[in-house]
Amino acid sequence: MRSIVTGVGAYLPETVVSNDYLAKIVETSDEWIKERTGIHQRRRAAEGQFTSDLAVEAAREALKAAGRTPADVDLIIVATTTPDLTFPATAAIVQRKLGVPVCPAFDVQAVCSGFVYALSVADGFTARGHAKCALVIGAETLTRILDYTDRGTCVLFGDGAGAVVVEALEGQGTTADRGLLSFALRSDGNKQDLLYVDGGPSSTGTVGHIRMVGNQVFRHAVVNIAEAVEAACEKAGVAVADIDWFVPHQANHRILMGVAHRLGLDEAKVISTVALHANTSAASIPLALAVGIADGRVKPGQLVLLEAMGGGFTWGACLLRL
Repeated sequence: MRSIVTGVGAYLPETVVSNDYLAKIVETSDEWIKERTGIHQRRRAAEGQFTSDLAVEAAREALKAAGRTPADVDLIIVATTTPDLTFPATAAIVQRKLGVPVCPAFDVQAVCSGFVYALSVADGFTARGHAKCALVIGAETLTRILDYTDRGTCVLFGDGAGAVVVEALEGQGTTADRGLLSFALRSDGNKQDLLYVDGGPSSTGTVGHIRMVGNQVFRHAVVNIAEAVEAACEKAGVAVADIDWFVPHQANHRILMGVAHRLGLDEAKVISTVALHANTSAASIPLALAVGIADGRVKPGQLVLLEAMGGGFTWGACLLRL
């Protein structure tokens, strides 16, 4: 049995925040941000609009694309670093708002790698017959945990959500099968101080803000991500050169291109949305995948490589055939 992606959906809040706007509140400039990150703009959730609201909109689009309804869903996994509440899980709130029947619903927290981690968890349910129709959602309102006096972080992040419907389908056990073919997941807690949030329920009783040592994150990202990509391909018996599309976490354009070059991938195979979306953490991969499908580049039957790296550090890759 294979876990196949049968529908993809995305949602971005209406408010666009330009680089010029941020230059009015912190010492930066449009040129500085573009040169170092490739980001031109990002989206910001409206007042009263929560992570679960973004997730619900993306989920509806994914269900529509899959030809399914909320009544068909029997598993919800939300990857997020910015939940509505400490508890219940944002997935449970999404379940209520969508009107999904009683089923497992829980969150996965692996920061920017959350969507890849969540896909692997969903695979454990669907490919083994424990779920028939899973919603896997990456959703974030990162603008709520930014320090707008820190130009090294406040320009990097935005809000958004992406979702996929994952269903079980019998395959032949080869790389020609549709579905999730392999995963390579990693974590190294020793690198915590390079990318973290300085608050939490049991430590400070506050939400905290994102803190990052940017140059160190960049150095580790290119090496770690490339290793995970190669490991995922090796597990599936697929050469990196055979990948049709590379859909990375949209952290920084230089990181995207650095990984592609290290892997020997043609830049034309990289789906990049960082210029318009910025870094939306767990939402960035499904958002980029949705763009690639919507504009006709990513087609059924093609091999797609997903990868991400986030705070912790966590990182990982997933190879799938649409």
